[in-house]
Amino acid sequence: MTARLWTLLLALSVIWGGSFFFMAVALRGFPPFTIVLARVALAAAALALACAVLRLRLPRGREAWVACAGMGLLNNAIPFTLIVVGQQFIPSGLAAVVNAATPVFAVLAAHWLTADERLTPNRLAGTLLGLLGVAILAGPAAFGRGEATEALGIALCLGACLSYGLSGVWSRRLRRAGLAPLPAATGQCLASSLMMLPLVLAFDRPWTLPPPGADAVAALLALGLLATALAYALYFAILHGAGATNTMLVTLLVPVTALLLGALALDEALAPRHFAGMAVIGLGLLAIDGRVLRAIFRAR
Repeated sequence: MTARLWTLLLALSVIWGGSFFFMAVALRGFPPFTIVLARVALAAAALALACAVLRLRLPRGREAWVACAGMGLLNNAIPFTLIVVGQQFIPSGLAAVVNAATPVFAVLAAHWLTADERLTPNRLAGTLLGLLGVAILAGPAAFGRGEATEALGIALCLGACLSYGLSGVWSRRLRRAGLAPLPAATGQCLASSLMMLPLVLAFDRPWTLPPPGADAVAALLALGLLATALAYALYFAILHGAGATNTMLVTLLVPVTALLLGALALDEALAPRHFAGMAVIGLGLLAIDGRVLRAIFRAR
């Protein structure tokens, strides 16, 4: 990877790490469904404007919109909702640490649902390490003990990881539909906005709630414009220049930013087992990636 791609990767990790902080602050003034709707709707508007400026055509035809709808559900609506609800029970930094297990679920989903991405020995070892790391994160809750609220928060965030993993398989439909990255991101944000709107109207009814504070409004704007719209632009730029395997490295960096912001701005503290779990998940990701193991074998 070039210096430019490393810079983009670090920028993306800071932005996505900040998204967990933004969600924690937004929860002070908005209910969960409203946060998710505002996030994807703001991103859809910003991405649509970018497409117009760059003269990129938005998705057209049934195949393209089915692909975008699936991505909107699996990559936006479900995981965003599960994470923001989960953050009502666990600190933002812990939610980011759990989210680092996403590639483990992506590997499992690809193995079971595709014919050309089977589990190799290093992927199997990495997956087992990742699952061990998740068990360490959960601690006593993994065995039916400990605090029920923390167990619920971790379970919700793991559900988001599974949804992200399934979206990786579904994303093949975007390529088959011939969608360019930016229009595809716009389409999925538009689709997820339509999915979230009925939930907000039926359950949150934000117009009946007290006016939110300025900090919650600012966090919501940052979620939509920075952590979603700009993040998608950076993500696809890295994906185009460095490939999927290199792009996956961002999941190792995101928890660092989230933990720092949570500790400095929200006075959050994590237990030693949370850091131990993150370290084991990191080892699992390195095993899935394979390059570190190959370098060690070459050196020997």
